[in-house]
Amino acid sequence: MGKTMGLGIQTFDKIRERHCFYIDKTALIKEWWDNGDDVTLIARPRRFGKTLNMSMLEQFLSVQYRDRGDLFEGLSIWEEEDYRNLQGTFPVISLSFADVKESSFEGARKKICQIIRDLYDRHDYLLASEQLNENEKEQFQKISAEMENYLAKGSLKALSKYLTAYYGRKVIILLDEYDTPMQEAYVHGYWQELTDFIRGLFNSTFKTNPYLDRAVMTGITRVSKESIFSDLNNLTVVTTTSDLYADSFGFTEAEVYAALEAYGKKEQMPLVRQWYDGFVFGHQREIYNPWSILNYLKTGKVSAYWANTSSNSLVGKLVREGSKKIKGIMERLIKGESFHAQIDEQIIYDQLDTDETAVWSLFLASGYLKVLSYEQSLEEAEGWAENYELALTNLEVRIMFRKLIRSWFGPVESDYSDFTKALVRGDVEEMNAYMNRISEAVFSSFDTGKRPSGKAEPERFYHGFVLGLLVELGDRYVLTSNRESGFGRYDVQLEPRKEADDAILLEFKVRDSKKEKSLEETAQNALAQIESRDYASGLRERGIPEERIRKYGFAFEGKTVLIGEA
Repeated sequence: MGKTMGLGIQTFDKIRERHCFYIDKTALIKEWWDNGDDVTLIARPRRFGKTLNMSMLEQFLSVQYRDRGDLFEGLSIWEEEDYRNLQGTFPVISLSFADVKESSFEGARKKICQIIRDLYDRHDYLLASEQLNENEKEQFQKISAEMENYLAKGSLKALSKYLTAYYGRKVIILLDEYDTPMQEAYVHGYWQELTDFIRGLFNSTFKTNPYLDRAVMTGITRVSKESIFSDLNNLTVVTTTSDLYADSFGFTEAEVYAALEAYGKKEQMPLVRQWYDGFVFGHQREIYNPWSILNYLKTGKVSAYWANTSSNSLVGKLVREGSKKIKGIMERLIKGESFHAQIDEQIIYDQLDTDETAVWSLFLASGYLKVLSYEQSLEEAEGWAENYELALTNLEVRIMFRKLIRSWFGPVESDYSDFTKALVRGDVEEMNAYMNRISEAVFSSFDTGKRPSGKAEPERFYHGFVLGLLVELGDRYVLTSNRESGFGRYDVQLEPRKEADDAILLEFKVRDSKKEKSLEETAQNALAQIESRDYASGLRERGIPEERIRKYGFAFEGKTVLIGEA
């Protein structure tokens, strides 16, 4: 029988001291050290061992663990004398942004500053040393959750200086989950404020820090260089398509098979492969999700363990508010199909609302998509392009997306279908009744008015929501969105595939209480826009007579909807 399965343990010493199940990943230490890079950013999906590996690095290198070589005995790194001599010889600054999940910039800034204050507290022995002068000791004491920006941005550089003076050796800096605050800033609408703050902190810590020996950052995504890394030309980026450290995060197929054999479950390998295989890191294919494997070994039951460890709020937001094309591709993916896209591994968060490529790049980095094939090409319009064939990673991920989408409409499934039927019939009274029941049940859990730029554009949310309702009409209508027609861009157009059906134009407006007295006025303004900008011109050009073009103005205010008809 295998060793005790300790779930959720993220500190290396605890796993080793408790003799828990552990797959040896200490070869990462040698590979990273031999590469000699100044600053390394490693992007991997959540629950893939990033935090445990950072704990392993800290406890191997830190002077605070100089007498703990026993933690590494029997592991691959301990077989080489040169690396045994490296253990416990560096001052290490280790911190994590994993808990910075605030809904405002001030909250996030304060949380980061408190993390740094706690870090200073762990090194308060420096205040009693002769290596710090009185001015430095005074500055040390000023670090707090409420410190001014100039102190916060230079705080890790200052601590590096103090530790270097005390130990006579430059520091190693380990920052885990560096991008968690970025994702929260995007979701809650304070992206620009946070990136300005983080850029200054990272520049001081990783670029202009003469007391830094080398550093490692981990996260899920490679945030664009322009956002926070614009001054870091010493950064080595390792994404899911990189060959570096390919087998250091997640379990290889050989490791999974050995674990199943140790726990008497080797005959279950085909089932485990179907559920949890599919991740690809660089040249290393057949990577398994470690969190799900550990849970399976402990319980003996397959389930969507990894998918259930996160609220998936960002993923849900992008699918809900995405274009018809995004929703259509998601439908294909859930059926087990693949699609082709151009991917830029730099995630530009403030383009997620407008650039579908950025959405698929985020899904790939997050582990929801896998690369089936890849090719580079020179295209006249796009220049040098990287084209990927992508699919959902495995059965577990497919089940997650099915549950996610079903959860949005589950409470009103009958109304969901009845609304589309009423729309096709042209029954405005029933359309209003069904839409208001849907909005009452569903909209409370949706973000209807925030964007990362800070500009409210709830029309985009409602637009995406209604598009989601209409996807099932794809076999009867050609659905298009935000296309030019007449003197502007209509919101949604349904062009019939059969001559017997009418064409339909939809326009969405959120009530402006300063300009419009009622939702009725908002709906009439939406209809007036369809007429004044002649959105029906494209349909008429394709031979559909005016009397067979139905026009609807959707007026929204919170959860209340009013649909008007021209």
